Amino acid sequence: MEEVRVFPLTCAVQNYAWGKVGLDSEVAKLVVGGDPLAVIEDAKPYAELWMGTHPKGDAEIKDNRIAQTTLGQWIAHFPGCLGSKVKDTFQGQLPFLFKVLSVNTALSIQAHPNRELAARLHAQFPEHYPDNNHKPEMAIALTSFQGLCGFRPVEEVLAFLKSVPEFHALVGNEAAEELRCSVGDVVHTRQALKKCFTRMMNCEKKVFVDQLNMLVKRVTEEAAAGKDTSSSHGDLLLRLHSQYPGDIGCFSIYFLNHMVLEPGQAMFLGANEPHAYLSGDCIECMACSDNTVRAGLTPKYIDVNTLCEMLNYTPAPASSKIFPSVQDPSDPCVSLYDPPIPDFTVMRIQVPASVKQYTVSPVDCAGILLVVEGDAIATSAAALSDITLRRGTVLFISANESVSLHITSQSGMTMFRACCLL
Repeated sequence: MEEVRVFPLTCAVQNYAWGKVGLDSEVAKLVVGGDPLAVIEDAKPYAELWMGTHPKGDAEIKDNRIAQTTLGQWIAHFPGCLGSKVKDTFQGQLPFLFKVLSVNTALSIQAHPNRELAARLHAQFPEHYPDNNHKPEMAIALTSFQGLCGFRPVEEVLAFLKSVPEFHALVGNEAAEELRCSVGDVVHTRQALKKCFTRMMNCEKKVFVDQLNMLVKRVTEEAAAGKDTSSSHGDLLLRLHSQYPGDIGCFSIYFLNHMVLEPGQAMFLGANEPHAYLSGDCIECMACSDNTVRAGLTPKYIDVNTLCEMLNYTPAPASSKIFPSVQDPSDPCVSLYDPPIPDFTVMRIQVPASVKQYTVSPVDCAGILLVVEGDAIATSAAALSDITLRRGTVLFISANESVSLHITSQSGMTMFRACCLL
């Protein structure tokens, strides 16, 4: 029965250990908002909400008139729902996975390969790299959100090499001096940064654990004596060390930008960009892939050689890593986050309290809509019956379908919509 082309979804929750616990988690709040009968356990982490067709979390269709039980099965039956361009470009697959993340403890420092490298890694090491696709990602903050992203300006790295002797010991005099002499020469700087980072990542375990213990002891004593530890990035160091004691990733804070995103701010993580999520809640959208090359803050496999070879060593300030949104010229309620890759675009839809009727415009690709705040009754020719929208409702909208909202909440609505605007 193909005529139902707009329908609600029940989405998969991932209970990874790094997630926020119980109702502290934005993921848990959205789950219970979308389904008041859902049981949230106080001591359980609710890390990720997956909205899409990934085999490890294919969304279930909440419409008993539809024979297929999951979104992936339904799209396989009716690939036309994707829109002709997306269907042809992405071989009849939904090209993105849309998520909400609630981060309590840091995720591993990682980077994702481009398509060429992904194909090579998958062919050589399929046990570590499960597919041949690239994995660009974008994170949009829902609450104050902290992460690491990209190499810092050289002046900042040099300042840490000077003020953190334990860090200098891992990098070594020769590489540190080379970095100092490279200032002003872009190509030389990239080579020198690569050398410094590679030296640190290849340190013998005993050496870096001893240096890390000395650093943590020194910063702890300085903090206890009321001294300012910012020249050693003391607060973040101690937080990461308490989560991942003895982990080489603790030193990466001296190489990578520390980002603090306010709600609505975003960062785009292209191929080979080193990054880690540290804390907070965000919307995330990514291409469909599980390929991750890890660099630290993890008990998992670290592929040091691949990592050090692939990274983008171009230094840049934290401010340049904030990805701007643009207002949609045809709809003042919509902000577009449109990264430089074809796989996905995210829209933030903010309907003010004064507006009671709003139309989610048709686009020529399938999309997934998440309600973050507000209540409405949704009608669509493609839904056949009204759908109640509330915080946590997730809606699949086929290509070229519009949805009319009669807004019932007093404070307007906030929604995020993922799609693929080719």
